Amino acid sequence: TAVMTGYAWVKTLHLVFVISWFAGLFYLPRIFVNLADTTDAATRERLLLMARKLLRFMTVLGFFAICFGMVLWGGYGVGSKSGWMSAKLVLVLGLVVYHVWCALLYKRFATATNTRSHVWFRWFNEMPVLMLFAIVALAVGKPF
Repeated sequence: TAVMTGYAWVKTLHLVFVISWFAGLFYLPRIFVNLADTTDAATRERLLLMARKLLRFMTVLGFFAICFGMVLWGGYGVGSKSGWMSAKLVLVLGLVVYHVWCALLYKRFATATNTRSHVWFRWFNEMPVLMLFAIVALAVGKPF
């Protein structure tokens, strides 16, 4: 049997953390949809607790996804001089901005200062799907 190389382990860890981070990026805005739509105090408190715990957990996942990605990029030179990697990195930066935006939106809910509707959050929830599609297309297709 073949033994996995260091590169294969780093790539595996990168992919696992990216997938896990995306799960949080998909689910947290869904919690926001429900928070924006509820008037029940007990439901609101439960959703805030869920959102706080998920945000904390997905921040760790995102950190490790980026760290292992940086090891692949810097340590193994994966796509380091290619246009597709530059485009992918711009999208990853967009994901980090989206993540921080989610944290700011959570704070608005926690302080009862949210002014956005559940419909707005339904649209907001679609952004990481589009970014995921573009990132995967770039990484798999390496079009430029």
